[in-house]
Amino acid sequence: MTSVAVIGAGPYGLSIAAYLHDYGVNTRVFGIPLDTWRSHMPAGMLLKSDGFASNVYDPKSAGTLAEYCRERGIPYHETDIPVPLDVFSDYAMDFQRRFVPGLEEVLVTSLTRNGNCFLLKLTDGQEVLADRVVCAVGISHFAALPTELAGLPPELASHAYDHHELTRFADRHVTVIGAGASAVDTAVLLSDNGATVSLVARSNVVKFGGKPEPRGLWEKLRSPSSGVGPGLRNWLCEAMPSLFRFLPGNLRLRLIRSHLGPKSPWHMKARFDAGVSTHLGREIVSAREVDGRVELDLGGETLTTDHVLAATGYYPDLARLAFLSDDLRRSVRSHARMPMVSRSFESSVPGLYFVGPAAVNTFGPLMRFMVGAEYVAPRISHHLAQGAPAIRSRRRRWLVR
Repeated sequence: MTSVAVIGAGPYGLSIAAYLHDYGVNTRVFGIPLDTWRSHMPAGMLLKSDGFASNVYDPKSAGTLAEYCRERGIPYHETDIPVPLDVFSDYAMDFQRRFVPGLEEVLVTSLTRNGNCFLLKLTDGQEVLADRVVCAVGISHFAALPTELAGLPPELASHAYDHHELTRFADRHVTVIGAGASAVDTAVLLSDNGATVSLVARSNVVKFGGKPEPRGLWEKLRSPSSGVGPGLRNWLCEAMPSLFRFLPGNLRLRLIRSHLGPKSPWHMKARFDAGVSTHLGREIVSAREVDGRVELDLGGETLTTDHVLAATGYYPDLARLAFLSDDLRRSVRSHARMPMVSRSFESSVPGLYFVGPAAVNTFGPLMRFMVGAEYVAPRISHHLAQGAPAIRSRRRRWLVR
């Protein structure tokens, strides 16, 4: 038995575990460390987040990316030097070894209620009882594939989440769907790896951010910086995420969809323009297999391609968490299929918590960024540490029965 089980070993799961360890809470962490970053993001990618917002967090701020780079002579700047994916992955793995050495590299296959506790079944055959469970699964279950592509076999259509190495697409024509940072990154890296790349997007323009420039006091006051991005709205998302849950449901959904819309970092524009052709203002009407290739109907235009790669984002649908029992899933209060949680990230099932993208409908766009772990980890760990003695007492009474 354990007091807290953390499902997931990305920036949120590792940060929460580091804080709980500091509190002395009996914690077990399950997951493949940094699996999304190491296996499901394109090799060679540069992070969209600035250096100062690309950390995994511990209570004493002893494991920052800046310190990691300084010790190893790796170029680093808070805002002006993009962070390479491999640098971040190596840094986060180093953080895991230092602050969460007891991580168990197994997956949770089943989570059910068991009296006053939760029963977790793991891929290695273990069964673990936990007083409380934190779901920190990131985006790993939530890839959103357009329905128009659903009938195509995986060798012809896939989601960006399915790929790390893109060398397999050399000398092939690949069509990327989307206009956000993931679509631009994937398209550029496909081109770098020898593919012929087209990008299809509903928007009429692919947007890029501006290059960081020195700013005066007035500019900083008018458009404050944050880990989410520049501007007052972004600053509010990071500084006051607890207010988001008080907004009407339809407004929350609109903000989740529209705030921080598709936009890529400035440093990707030249590479994108040089290597990617575009079909903008277009939607996929239908897609069908023709002689081993894909024929896309774009509404008045037909595009034939070897592979369609959808960089169409993620939707934290509670039903996609296959390890949850039907009983738990039905018991979790949700809105638009997303779990709703308290100010302490606890769901309507006592002892079951959701953080990161799964909590976006309660805490807003901040939960889509790793910098959100800086807000989540100290708050949820303090809450869990406070409840630990009472939980242990209740568990003992239940075991006696």
